[in-house]
Amino acid sequence: MEQQQVNVWLVNTGWSGGPYGIGKRTRLAHTRAMITAALNGSLLKVAYQKDPVFGLQIPESCAGVPSEILNPKNTWKDDAAYDAKANELANAFVANFKAFEPYANAEIVAAIPKVREIAL
Repeated sequence: MEQQQVNVWLVNTGWSGGPYGIGKRTRLAHTRAMITAALNGSLLKVAYQKDPVFGLQIPESCAGVPSEILNPKNTWKDDAAYDAKANELANAFVANFKAFEPYANAEIVAAIPKVREIAL
């Protein structure tokens, strides 16, 4: 991918604003706008912030999408609940990854989610 300079985009089309039953699905119009921005190259021209747990680069702006919904944490009313759920998901990933770790190179191992201490 690096050799061919391929861009990879992960678009959140799932739940936003809370876990299942509390949050809601990302609006289709916003999903379409994000995909359009990825395809037309406009996402290559915006600033990004790095997610501290998953290491993903989150765009700070995207035409046709409210900036406050680009970072999923911004859509949750309770920051601590978001952090707890992110850590739960990160822990599940790390536990599942243990079976594959012997086959992964150092770069892949370094990219696994980082479980964070949560202030109570």
